[in-house]
Amino acid sequence: MQRPPFLLGPKLQHFIQYAVNAVSLGSFYALSALGIALIFGVMRLINFAHGQLIMVGGYALFFLVPRAPAWTWIPVVVVIVLVLALGMERLAFRPVRSASAATLLITSFAISYLIQNVAILTMTSLPRTVGIPLEVTSPVVLGGIFITKLDILTLGVTVLLVGCLTFFLHRTTLGVQMRAAAEDFRMARILGINANLVIAMAFAFSGIFGATAALVLVAQGGTVDPTFGVVPVLYAFVATILGGMGSLTGAALGGYILGILTVVLQLILPPSLAAYRDAVVFFAVILFFIARPEGLIVAPWTRERV
Repeated sequence: MQRPPFLLGPKLQHFIQYAVNAVSLGSFYALSALGIALIFGVMRLINFAHGQLIMVGGYALFFLVPRAPAWTWIPVVVVIVLVLALGMERLAFRPVRSASAATLLITSFAISYLIQNVAILTMTSLPRTVGIPLEVTSPVVLGGIFITKLDILTLGVTVLLVGCLTFFLHRTTLGVQMRAAAEDFRMARILGINANLVIAMAFAFSGIFGATAALVLVAQGGTVDPTFGVVPVLYAFVATILGGMGSLTGAALGGYILGILTVVLQLILPPSLAAYRDAVVFFAVILFFIARPEGLIVAPWTRERV
């Protein structure tokens, strides 16, 4: 019996299916990595509290889904996480901005554990189920390939946000100031750039990316707990280093490479080793760092921030 002309061959179907999964996972990693890379580019700060922005976005969605109309979920979650990111910058990081890199790093850990423990005290450590409508994760069948609407949305939102960020950085005055601050923070301040505004804007964008990552992650898993953002920020951190610290292009590229590598290993590893997929991923990343410790793209941030 002849196969209908609109159906692809089984091998091609499997290849495209895994390619779609890799791009979708890479888009999620890229979203998380860009939030970290933005802050590092301006402040030379690895903000591990970014994971708690994702966690707060997840809990915000937990409260909103049963109580508010669907069209309010996305803007309200974005606003909540955005306000938290700006508050984090103003209350925690701004007072220690001129301190050493170690102090900034410890501050980020302190904020991370503070927010996480507040979530445990108020929400307990048990996972909470979020009733995301099934329409979001329902599949679309194209030529025998199952693509969920969430995969399409994840890729589309990632491209949209990266495009908006690129336009902002290259076509607006504040965006050019952010790029100048990333190049040489001390010289940018000498030239009269408003450091407070530039850094606050970087945290604002970081909050937007964190909120978007939270929406995607909740839609994928359907649950949220106080450690909700820990694993994503770990992978985002690895993707950021893989792409080259301080490079936004590198962070996005690193996210996609990490996503592709994860899906490929899931495909080629024997069943007895499939449970060790993540360990193999990190081992491959270590081998890459040994060969190229500066990452894929070397950003012009080698001068120390004063």
